[in-house]
Amino acid sequence: MKNTIKVERAKKNWTQADLATHIGISRQAVNAIETGKFVPSTVLALRMATAFECTVEVLFQLEDNN
Repeated sequence: MKNTIKVERAKKNWTQADLATHIGISRQAVNAIETGKFVPSTVLALRMATAFECTVEVLFQLEDNN
């Protein structure tokens, strides 16, 4: 699964720590999601979408091999 979290963070001028604070997780967890090492739960994906004021589909896309 690919994601656009880094791009969305840049639009808001947020660090990983800023995003983590907004959605209630650690900066390390944000890093793991952003780098594709961890796939977030539905609830967490929805929290991210709310923080970025976009849909989950904007943040996460399936790759051809998924």
